[in-house]
Amino acid sequence: MLLSLYLNIISNQFQLIGKRILIIIAIAIGAHLLVILVKKASKLFHFKTSGKSSSKILSVSSLLTSVLVFIIYFLAIGYALKELGISLTAYVASASVIGLAVGFGSQGIVQDMVTGFTLIVSNQIDIGDMVEINGQTGIVNSISMRFVVFENANGANVYIPNRNINVVINYPKKHINCHVDIILPNEDDLKIQVKEKAKKMIKVVHEKYPNILMQPKSNSKILKTNLDNEVLRLIFHIWPGRGTPIESAFKQELLQAIKVIVPTYADWMISVNYEVEMNENTN
Repeated sequence: MLLSLYLNIISNQFQLIGKRILIIIAIAIGAHLLVILVKKASKLFHFKTSGKSSSKILSVSSLLTSVLVFIIYFLAIGYALKELGISLTAYVASASVIGLAVGFGSQGIVQDMVTGFTLIVSNQIDIGDMVEINGQTGIVNSISMRFVVFENANGANVYIPNRNINVVINYPKKHINCHVDIILPNEDDLKIQVKEKAKKMIKVVHEKYPNILMQPKSNSKILKTNLDNEVLRLIFHIWPGRGTPIESAFKQELLQAIKVIVPTYADWMISVNYEVEMNENTN
């Protein structure tokens, strides 16, 4: 009789434990599915919202999505612990924002959240902007509760913790102009040959260094100097901070090609400089 009663108690306990485990699994699955739904809805919203005027909306939406995902998982963990006999009130009280920060060993989460909101409110960056942060340059894909994520020139996603963001450089035109200025010879025949050769060599940059270019087409224009010299300017639209191949390898190749036409052509007659995007008439 006692054995039967004991077995019934054990059976009931196993059933109760099994029921709780199933509830916990259901909570975990439900929370995960809800997060997936929230992220898909956010992506759909981002896809339908385009244009610079909506960048602020996209940035706020990205941050709010991150916060909502955190809340869903936070509550799911709380209800799962409740099934294990832990008071939901005690869980919420012990897992406040400051408590979480201390639990993670630092106040990083608080700093990340505050900085994330500050970045958006202060108009420092928005989704779609080209920025330079901590020496890394890319186009902003998302601003979350913890990270700013942007895609660099190599197509890789770069994650910068919000609390580590100190100085932000924002490129409103999403690229800079790299100018290769070539002083043309005074003789008409040589001038024509140098112009044609230099314009053909634009293809060298596109073939050898495609990762530094922001636009698939480069241009050229003729400038007049105060000394009545003509300068051929090659204009490349490049990623910020990616002009080294043009400054070094391409400049030397261009110089050698021009010296075949004009043996006395001096190194200083080709210069490389940078400036922000301007309206330009190209030839």
